Amino acid sequence: MVLAGFAGIIVFGLLWELFVRVFDVQRFILLAPSTILRELADRPRFYLDAVAVTARHAAAGIAISLVVAVLLGAIVASSRFLEQAAQPVLVGVLVAPWVAYFTSIVLWLGRGDPPVIFLVAFVTIPAFVFATVAGMRSADPAAHELLASVDAGRWEVLWRLRLPAALPTILAAARYNVGLALAAAYYGEGGNLTVAGLGAAGKRAIGQNADVLWATIVATATLGALFLGALSLIERVALRWHVSQRTRTRTA
Repeated sequence: MVLAGFAGIIVFGLLWELFVRVFDVQRFILLAPSTILRELADRPRFYLDAVAVTARHAAAGIAISLVVAVLLGAIVASSRFLEQAAQPVLVGVLVAPWVAYFTSIVLWLGRGDPPVIFLVAFVTIPAFVFATVAGMRSADPAAHELLASVDAGRWEVLWRLRLPAALPTILAAARYNVGLALAAAYYGEGGNLTVAGLGAAGKRAIGQNADVLWATIVATATLGALFLGALSLIERVALRWHVSQRTRTRTA
């Protein structure tokens, strides 16, 4: 799996390089991967520090989002009425343009890390809630009846049955939310220039330094690949009992 991923990245990079060179694409439109890699190699400490900040913003936001979403999802999954009432609100949060309200978040929370982490958590909550509700509703009815037959309490049913049933869908939603979280972190850092990070560096480079701008984009994409790799490891450990992991083991 890892080798296949590297092969895909290498082929994509070669095609990108070939496109830029064959069609002589101007620097202000698109840079060649070799130019971007040279920029990253010339200032590794600068980009590593920026990656660390963006990774912290994204990870903190996703962690907060996950806790809030699982709690909300457990409540919403208990009632069809609550699910129908919450759905348009969650969709509204998901599709609302960040540029329309991020300034208000900064004015509310002040400059620094809080508005960026809040934005990441806020925009990633809907997918986690939808995944939690869908997963909890997919819990085995026979297992639920078995727990009811031994007078299991509501919290025991939640912990032993409904949360494990929701775990595969929650982790699947996490794959989507990784990209969304990094995009939100990048935008938030760029909209809050006192904050370090890839987004802040990219924002300062717009219209002035294409090398830095594209280096921050590639660094963000690389960070996303690392996050997804870590998520795959978590899935293998947390879902060893699930059919998807047994199938993956047989086909690996």
